[in-house]
Amino acid sequence: MDDHENARWGRREVVKGLTLITAAGLIAGRSASASEPPPETKTITLFQPPSICTAPTAVAEELLRAEGFTDVRYVPVVTGVDSSRKLATGEADLSLNFVSSLVVALDAGHAVVVLAGIHVGCLELIAREHLRSIRDLKGKRVAVWAFGSIPHLFLAAMVAHVGLDPASDIQWVLRPPGTHVELFTEGKIDILIVFPPQAQELRARKIGHVVVATVTDQPWSQYFCCMVEGNRDFVRKHPVATKRALRALLKAADLCASDPETAARVLVDKRQTGSYEYALQTMKELPYRAWRAFDPEDSLRFYALRFHEAKMIKSSPQKLIAQGTDWRFLKELKRELKG
Repeated sequence: MDDHENARWGRREVVKGLTLITAAGLIAGRSASASEPPPETKTITLFQPPSICTAPTAVAEELLRAEGFTDVRYVPVVTGVDSSRKLATGEADLSLNFVSSLVVALDAGHAVVVLAGIHVGCLELIAREHLRSIRDLKGKRVAVWAFGSIPHLFLAAMVAHVGLDPASDIQWVLRPPGTHVELFTEGKIDILIVFPPQAQELRARKIGHVVVATVTDQPWSQYFCCMVEGNRDFVRKHPVATKRALRALLKAADLCASDPETAARVLVDKRQTGSYEYALQTMKELPYRAWRAFDPEDSLRFYALRFHEAKMIKSSPQKLIAQGTDWRFLKELKRELKG
């Protein structure tokens, strides 16, 4: 679909789509929310990461209003350990973040709490033709924008899982994120770590080949990549608001799966991406219903073990899970939102 067709999606159609989202969410949870007291606060602030795999955050806006939040605020942020640090200081109340960053953030003592998993598999590892497996990456060059960034942590977990040392067996090249594809095509790096919609774009341009697609390749496809974290004080002081906000995010994830066309249009309208086609591909490819079936604690444990073995964190997985998670809202919502 070209830009002209994208432009034809006017405000009326977007409002219609959001109205359908609201109606679907109300039907799915009417009995549960009606029996609850209203949220302790009418204001909710969420971080809005740039990657479109976090679409439930954007799609959830009208569902949050249906849950009683009259003031829904979005703050742009780049996901990662620094995102959790900002969440802990109160710049937002809830956010989607990547599991690898959450493990490191909890180990650093940031005052956040993990509430649920959302989906699996947004990251792809693109390499040159002669590289066929993660073990082949020993000694190879990979660009990341910073140590502790999402690409750095994800690849560190991958190489640690196959027995390589992420500190010494990978040549980390620190460059701004917008330069990585050019470095790859010029032969200055060997590996690209990409997220939607860049993954879809590179496939269309036939640049490199996929070594790992976390949506399909085990063990990565068995664990959450995107999870919900909350500011610890907000969760403690506002349990009703926390549950209602989490319910809106989980319903939004379901709607990304059941109505990917509307979800993709919302992403374009909110300027999360300029490509409806790539947004729609992402909505159809990622398993947004994974929150119903996967165990979020398993995901934290898996990544914490990788980082602990690589000496990238000091805390044991058991300690991180005990001090940095709160599954009570998710357990209640899984019972309420069956189907």
